[in-house]
Amino acid sequence: MPPPPLTGSIVAIVTPMREGGALDLAALARLIEFHIDNGTSGIVIVGTTGESPTVDFDEHCLLIKTAVEVVRGRVPVIAGTGANSTSEAIELTAYAKDAGANSALSVVPYYNKPTQEGLYRHFRAIAERVDLPLILYNVPGRTVADLANDTVLRLAEVPGIAGIKDATSDMTRHIELVRRLPGARSFALYSGNDDTALPYILLGGHGVISVTANVAPRLMADMCKAALAGDIAAARRHNDRLMPLNTRLFVEANPIPVKWALAEMGLIQPALRLPLVPLSAPQHATVRAALRESGVVG
Repeated sequence: MPPPPLTGSIVAIVTPMREGGALDLAALARLIEFHIDNGTSGIVIVGTTGESPTVDFDEHCLLIKTAVEVVRGRVPVIAGTGANSTSEAIELTAYAKDAGANSALSVVPYYNKPTQEGLYRHFRAIAERVDLPLILYNVPGRTVADLANDTVLRLAEVPGIAGIKDATSDMTRHIELVRRLPGARSFALYSGNDDTALPYILLGGHGVISVTANVAPRLMADMCKAALAGDIAAARRHNDRLMPLNTRLFVEANPIPVKWALAEMGLIQPALRLPLVPLSAPQHATVRAALRESGVVG
């Protein structure tokens, strides 16, 4: 019988970089400690927020290895291993297993627009080739292809496929999936969007893979804990504080605003790789105000 799903706030951690784009592994280690100290349930390394499209294969592997070594088993490490090439996704997932990651997060293949049957075969192939729990990641706003519930249900029957990160914000879809999943509590259900994390959890989800947690780990952890315990009043109080961040950290493409916010907090340098560029000057006040309204900075 599979273990119960990881619950709570799982951070989609940024990849700190130095001016010029070199990886800043020392800053990454400090961020991981920051999250462990503040109640984050797990670390997703090299996801979208970790700028996976602009790190090369060797850097991708180095980031997974570094996260596992820094965490030292204190919380689960979920390695982003998705690709729009099935063979590359298998190779990354195999590396993550060998490096000691606890599971892998695999995004729906992007750009090449596979059919539902193609999506099914893609994820099944990864799960069959690598013995590492695989979390599906559906984010049609970025991938164009959309993983339908019928396909998720087929994949949930494949040994090794352990859950889904749903970044559609579609609560009707979520409710339907919870209703139709056999043994739903053993298949992990994570919101991929911070602004709908609270209703997602209250409607049967296990937690959130969060961008906002990068800057407000304790507050996001407390919101998830209260929601999972059914303390709706407390969960709403925490969520009300989080909402300025949940909306304004997306005024430009993620992770542009959240990396600027972390730099404003003195935790990283404000460096990204092209084609991403720094947060535009008119949005500085917007993101700074959200940090203050949420109590992250004074």
